[in-house]
Amino acid sequence: MGETIEKGLKKIGVTVSKPVLALIAIIFGILVIAFPDLLQWIVGLYFIIQGLLFFADYFELRKG
Repeated sequence: MGETIEKGLKKIGVTVSKPVLALIAIIFGILVIAFPDLLQWIVGLYFIIQGLLFFADYFELRKG
């Protein structure tokens, strides 16, 4: 899953190292444990970001 996110971010010009992605995942995991209601927001944001990355990939493939 991390590679999918990393590829998507590179396509839109954002590069993030794997340790940073791991740290972000750990922070979100701790937040979900501490605040269970936050899970809905995190999952929702994940789906929105994934959808945007899929659209970016689709339009990039259509161009080339």
